[in-house]
Amino acid sequence: MSAPVNGVGKANGVHTPSNGHHHVEDLKIAIIGQSNFAAEVLELLLERDHMVVGVFTIADKGTREDVLATTARHHRIPVFKFPAWRRKGVPIPEVLEQYRSVGANLNVLPFCSQFIPMEVIDGAAFGSICYHPSLLPLHRGASAISWTLINGDERAGFSIFWADDGLDTGPVLLQKQCPVYGDDTLDSLYKRFLYPEGVTSMADAVDMIAAGTAPKIPQTEIGASYDPALFREENQYVNLSQPAVAVFNFIRGLDSVPGALAIVEADDGSEVPVRLFGASLSARKNLANAKPIRLKGATGPTYVSKEGLFITGTDGRLVKVKRLKRGNKVIQAGQWFEQANAKPTAPLELSEKELEADALLRGIWKAILKVEIEPETDFFACGAGSMDVVRLVEEVKDTLEVPISNETLFMAPMYGEFVQEVVLRLRQGTDSTPGSSIRLDFRHVLLQANRREIAVPTQMFIGGRFVDAEGEKTLPIVNPTTEQVICEVAAASRADVDAAVQSADEAFRTVWTSVSARERGQLMYRLADLMEQHKEELATIESIDSGAVYTLALKTHVGMSIDAWRYYAGWADKIEGTTIPVSPARPNHVLTFTKREPIGVCALITPWNYPLMMLSWKMAACIAAGNTVVIKPAQVCPLTALKFAELTVRAGFPPGVINVVTGSGSLAGQALAEHALVRKLGFTGSTPIGKRIMATCAESNIKKCSMELGGKSPLVIFADCDLEKAVRLGMSAVFFNKGENCIAAGRLFVEDRVHDEFVRKVLKGIRMMKIGDPLDRATAHGPQNHLAHLQKLQEYCAVGVKEGATLVCGGKRVPHLKGLFFEPTIFTDVEDHMHIAQEESFGPIMVISKFHASDFDALVARANNTEYGLASGVFTKDIQKALLFAEKVQAGTVFVNTYNKTDVAAPFGGFKQSGFGKDLGKEALNEYLKTKCVTVEY
Repeated sequence: MSAPVNGVGKANGVHTPSNGHHHVEDLKIAIIGQSNFAAEVLELLLERDHMVVGVFTIADKGTREDVLATTARHHRIPVFKFPAWRRKGVPIPEVLEQYRSVGANLNVLPFCSQFIPMEVIDGAAFGSICYHPSLLPLHRGASAISWTLINGDERAGFSIFWADDGLDTGPVLLQKQCPVYGDDTLDSLYKRFLYPEGVTSMADAVDMIAAGTAPKIPQTEIGASYDPALFREENQYVNLSQPAVAVFNFIRGLDSVPGALAIVEADDGSEVPVRLFGASLSARKNLANAKPIRLKGATGPTYVSKEGLFITGTDGRLVKVKRLKRGNKVIQAGQWFEQANAKPTAPLELSEKELEADALLRGIWKAILKVEIEPETDFFACGAGSMDVVRLVEEVKDTLEVPISNETLFMAPMYGEFVQEVVLRLRQGTDSTPGSSIRLDFRHVLLQANRREIAVPTQMFIGGRFVDAEGEKTLPIVNPTTEQVICEVAAASRADVDAAVQSADEAFRTVWTSVSARERGQLMYRLADLMEQHKEELATIESIDSGAVYTLALKTHVGMSIDAWRYYAGWADKIEGTTIPVSPARPNHVLTFTKREPIGVCALITPWNYPLMMLSWKMAACIAAGNTVVIKPAQVCPLTALKFAELTVRAGFPPGVINVVTGSGSLAGQALAEHALVRKLGFTGSTPIGKRIMATCAESNIKKCSMELGGKSPLVIFADCDLEKAVRLGMSAVFFNKGENCIAAGRLFVEDRVHDEFVRKVLKGIRMMKIGDPLDRATAHGPQNHLAHLQKLQEYCAVGVKEGATLVCGGKRVPHLKGLFFEPTIFTDVEDHMHIAQEESFGPIMVISKFHASDFDALVARANNTEYGLASGVFTKDIQKALLFAEKVQAGTVFVNTYNKTDVAAPFGGFKQSGFGKDLGKEALNEYLKTKCVTVEY
């Protein structure tokens, strides 16, 4: 059980104040409602030291309880779940008895879908307060937010009112409003204002009641409206015989649930109901290559083009609709005719065995989405993200041994369609994966995990062969999840490194020069395809060897590695020089041009946080440029590099082009930096080691080098940002890959106005993170890479506490869990001079400092007050602030309203002591090329 937030005490299952606030009378609050909104109101009331004596919510849906109940149980507050409060219009006696048993004197209804009897509403001495998403008396009723948009109101808002026996007619306690923008939808209004401000205002209202200052302002009937409920289908049809703006407003008022209804009149006379989503007012005056379509009730022409469905309003203006839902399937509106003309396929009749598969699939979907699964359940509409896609696909493949991919889900996002696709694949059976018939002899370890047996080489790879180290010396490789030795891997000597470099040099001067640039690209594509075919094996090795969460290893560690090889394969035959106009001495003519040539033998030294991805980021550009390579992977996790070496043989790379030496950095890495035949060294690692390597490169043969070193990346969160997104991505910025991420946000600057709420939401997110076996598809946080690093994180946190920072949570090894697991950690009250504000942790440690928004330049100066400059980020809706920050911050990468958004086409690298040179993008090719200038006089 987590410790109480902010030291608030709990006793006898009831939350009690701890700081001695003086109230007019101590409130005893009953919260009646459901949803995340109600859960956040509960947590905020507890933070403000109000006494919550009971929570009343809806009954469980299957095995899933409402989040309000989960949150209340976490705080040890009594929870009551009722399917209904009345039976045949009469209050249920046992329900009333349970409600009265908690002794509440104030009812708080943040979001309530049930009818609550007046015996309950009036049963509390201080009454009952409700949240309503409109500016009462306008838009009384259940669909208030939608009608705000449908009616084209310029202002939206919410009311907190005293419940009475009318329908949203009680006296108003407080109201807040916001402007309605032209691109607002139901979702954007809710996320931007109605949800966050509503949560805070519910707590404010309770504060006012406790202080005896809460008003009761009677509602006027002037301007009052009661609008039809839009959950009734007959009210969901859009009236197409009105101006375009009215049509647009109606559609966006029902976007994204349930969707405005229209009727397509087909050529055969049939009527096809469709739902409309993604509307906008179009500036188009004419539609080339558009096909007419008939919508029932439309007075103007309607068309379908590649852009979407266009509806003409009575004023001649156009409304564009992006998406249509026909039955249970959502399609791009521009594909209407292609979809309509496609012959429908009858649903498959499932055998008894296939029905068992259906039950297994339903269980997987339910575990991920946390909702009851129906045939029309849309995976993405339920809020699933990219990592959920990876998890689903992998669990389905593992459970049913069926060959599906991410694209299978994208093409069939609804459960009913997805089942049909999976069953079809089960009936077709699995073909053997095409692979090479090349046989390789090597000493290996057999990994038995993830329902696989994977043979992984344990020898070095030199000259196209796996070989032992000199004297057969080895180093142990430890699984960070179990702390057990996986295997012994060859430990290279200086002589071994020399043999690898000599092999690469020989290949560069002979066989590799005979391979054309286009053929080089084809080899790289072939390697990428093999990596794709073996991606589950590579991800499994990465999880066992480095502790990476398997789903993350698939998506990022391996997925981005494959992307890098394919991206640079495309560049291989597009590396060009230029012609330069020069001034020749008359009467001669001169042609001056440049050639972009490979450097020769390149050495790569890569870190332990992304073993395969760091290899690929550097090596793919290196090989595309025409070089040969010797790579030394991290001492503690070299296994994916060795499996990768096996795949290069199967892809057809000539011997000596790619070589892998394993062992310690102090010996093998240093030998590479010193070697006279190495003309370029690419390094990713710590700044202190980078300095030593750079000095060695200079002293040996002034070899070219590029350095991607340490970071202490600032992430600035302004109060005007989308806070939910900032919390989600702020957590990812710190805890992604268990914090072992070079661009991790090393220090968060959070504006004081949202600081406490930000911390509270992050704490809630941490509580939901599953820590454990990285091969478990539900795991979000795996073990740290190796023991020495775990110990460093413990020391780092101890220093933070000693210097006076507030340790909010974490700071220690996960108790009662075998393996190198470190708790996600939060520090607040961090001052700029502190060690944890200056130095990188390289672990799951969130370091938070407050700032006041009045001095932008001082904030930027604080962000820049470090010797590092790798990455940075800012969350704000003010584009001027965002661009000024991007202009002034001293970092090689700037993320605006996102984080960790890297792509193989985007250059990556730092400033200051974060290094120099670029990985990824076209710029990375420059690190592995030299420019030769040729002048010809004729």
